Amino acid sequence: MSKNVFVIAEQRDGELQKVSTELLGKARELADDLGQEVYAVLLGDNIKGKADVLIHHGADHVIVVDHPLLKEYVTEPYAKAIYEIVKKYDPEIVLYGASSIGRDLAPRLAARIHTGLTADCTGLEIDEESKLLRMTRPAFGGNLMATIICEDFRPQMATVRPGVMTPLANDDGRKGDVIMEDVGLTDKDMNVKILEVSKDDKKKLDITEANVLVSGGRGIGGPEGFDRLQELADLMDGEVSTSRATVDAGWIEKDRQVGQTGKTVRPDIYFAFGISGAIQHLAGMEESGLIIAVNKNDGAPIFDVADLGIVGDLNKVLPKLIEEYKKAKAAKAEIN
Repeated sequence: MSKNVFVIAEQRDGELQKVSTELLGKARELADDLGQEVYAVLLGDNIKGKADVLIHHGADHVIVVDHPLLKEYVTEPYAKAIYEIVKKYDPEIVLYGASSIGRDLAPRLAARIHTGLTADCTGLEIDEESKLLRMTRPAFGGNLMATIICEDFRPQMATVRPGVMTPLANDDGRKGDVIMEDVGLTDKDMNVKILEVSKDDKKKLDITEANVLVSGGRGIGGPEGFDRLQELADLMDGEVSTSRATVDAGWIEKDRQVGQTGKTVRPDIYFAFGISGAIQHLAGMEESGLIIAVNKNDGAPIFDVADLGIVGDLNKVLPKLIEEYKKAKAAKAEIN
């Protein structure tokens, strides 16, 4: 009988990704509702030392598959390893991050296991009556939210967007056990040969990891408007982000988009310049710590979620904000 909630922990270069602890926070909640336990599955090479971090963030057990073939993510050996784990442990629920790795891996596992998969979820909960997992995701271009259930097959599987779920606070005193598994990987399981690993050396941080986001919408006027936003972002050690309209217009890359069809973010400070505040955008940023909105339309929906709203022309407000912040930084430097 299928039982327990599994999280496929993601690591890159031996470092756990934030989405792993976010998923554990939600897994803990789901498992408690079901009266079950949380298992994290960690794959890599010399990766066992990271297992305690997963326990401290909510896992009761960590299954570690440690093998040289798992040092870099390659689809086939990772898919085989997780398939063997799922076949042996028969989980009720399996959660993946909706990252480039999770989006490649999860559908392959769904096909091999012969179960369903709900992609890019923004909400997960246990139905009180049926005890089925209710998986909610944007549909029809983000214009409505669809809730999906998987009645007949196990495990119930979902990928979850980074930044959507809230991780539990780190508890160094939390105890759990580490289970080492050998899934029988051999050189024949490596169906590609890695000739070189080329890493992007751009300074840009993923917007889901940024503490400060300076976001611009159609109101910035054109792609050159992002140069001014970048100046403020650099001053505040932040990142530039955007709404869907500017991505559709080709002004900026898709990976900078916030919203239901982009990324969900929770920075300490979120600036919204020239963003009207469509419901699809608000869903991706309304949990930010401090929201500061600048828009010339005093009836813009963005003001409904803003902590501080400025009704005015961003072309006048932004230069003054940059100037004042430069003065503040200069004054601080003199004091130090």
